[in-house]
Amino acid sequence: MRFTKMHGLGNDYVYVDCVRTRPPANPAQLSQAVSDRHFGIGADGLILICPSERADARMRMFNADGSESEMCGNGIRCVAKFVHDHGIATKSRLTIETGRGVLGLDLEVRDGKAVRVRVNMGEPILESAKIPTTLPGDPPVNAKLVAGGTTFEVTCVSMGNPHAVVYAGDEFFRTDTRDLVAELGPKLEYHEAFPRRINAHFVRVHSPSEVTMRTWERGSGITLACGTGACSVCVAGVLTGRTGRKLLAHLPGGDLELEWAEADNCVYMTGPATEVFTGEWPTA
Repeated sequence: MRFTKMHGLGNDYVYVDCVRTRPPANPAQLSQAVSDRHFGIGADGLILICPSERADARMRMFNADGSESEMCGNGIRCVAKFVHDHGIATKSRLTIETGRGVLGLDLEVRDGKAVRVRVNMGEPILESAKIPTTLPGDPPVNAKLVAGGTTFEVTCVSMGNPHAVVYAGDEFFRTDTRDLVAELGPKLEYHEAFPRRINAHFVRVHSPSEVTMRTWERGSGITLACGTGACSVCVAGVLTGRTGRKLLAHLPGGDLELEWAEADNCVYMTGPATEVFTGEWPTA
């Protein structure tokens, strides 16, 4: 099986062209195998680039634990780069079908290769039942929740997949002694208030237009970046009055530019997409 390793700000996935080749028989099992950083290729998951009757391509995304997710912001930028650079659709504006519908993407192309992508991520989903969460509010804003013996105030948003945003102190950004994201992230992910589990984001606000964030990603653990999570942080900042509609988010893997536009209520995300290498994965 031919694969391509790509990443958006270090949020790395194994990509398989299923437009021109047969899709894997068991993508959930394959995702677990290729994601292993010791015995596999090493990745946060597997993304299949499939044909679509509604768009230039369709994206299916599997986490490192084999669970299928609705959407991946960093992943969709890389899908757009692959679709353009590998000749599936050589256009500067693409549409990609995802678990949350068809999204539009604008590509910044240099020397025939896509280097940055701006994605219309669609409108945030703010109804508790659709996020989904059992916490009160549409959406829950600064809702109190106890996980792992710690009381959090969480603001919940869905960008097609569920997110909980926590405004955290400096201790969540230290990893030299005790990594609280690694310790408490899974407690939030599997909390009973989140029936489909949750992506948890810990945020430090620098100004109304700038934040730093760390992520515990559902099904993958700590990742260097989360595009849908950064979009949710942008929305949560407006909902809680901490930040404005335009936001620069610093993630461990790099920066993303976000805007929750008033004109159409959609969230726009801009960031890089990088191809690392290609190879062959043995199949039975």
